[in-house]
Amino acid sequence: MLGRKSAITNNSMIEFINRYGAEMIQHSMEHLYLVTVAIFIAIIVGIPLGILVTLKPKLRKPILGFANIMQTIPSLALFGLLIPVPVLGGIGDRTAIIALTLYSLLPIIRNTYTGIIGVDPAIREAGKGMGMTDMQLLLQVEIPLALGVILAGVRVAAVIAIGLATIAAAIGAGGLGVFIFRGVATVNNQLLFAGAIPAALMALAADFGLGLVEKRLSKTVVKTIN
Repeated sequence: MLGRKSAITNNSMIEFINRYGAEMIQHSMEHLYLVTVAIFIAIIVGIPLGILVTLKPKLRKPILGFANIMQTIPSLALFGLLIPVPVLGGIGDRTAIIALTLYSLLPIIRNTYTGIIGVDPAIREAGKGMGMTDMQLLLQVEIPLALGVILAGVRVAAVIAIGLATIAAAIGAGGLGVFIFRGVATVNNQLLFAGAIPAALMALAADFGLGLVEKRLSKTVVKTIN
């Protein structure tokens, strides 16, 4: 009896892979593209903004306030609001990437600011005593020491973006959300799993991989400073 159930399960799995395997790879690549580009842009924009906030405290409220507002807008609403925006909007991956970038900014900006502000004041004083300028302190001491916290922000942003990218299918940007929307429309659990399982595995892989990078960089920085 158990052998029969196992055979049925195996046959169902083989049938599932044969039916959706190629499509799952295609949509996974689309999903990965959307997330990778969005996180890359968010890093390029978010880290400098986080540094700017530490240098110009007066800008902290407007910059972090904007990033917070982006997080409070429901994801599907943000995708929809961006569609009619000239140049930036439209149907397709461009709008999805912009939306994902906006959602990814908050953890990166906040962690960059927190990491730099959290550097031990005694280390700053030691640097100044050695004749280092504020810019040298920032680039050679504060940012390296804050790297672990900054990468933690990137890690959170990546996991959030992978989950939110499933909504991109609603505006024709592809990704694993295509399966999920089809599954909901047809009440088909296989389609739901075909979208949800790869997205969950992608998020776990990103979290684990970036976690390893974070630990290694933190150890390297500590060894270098010591």
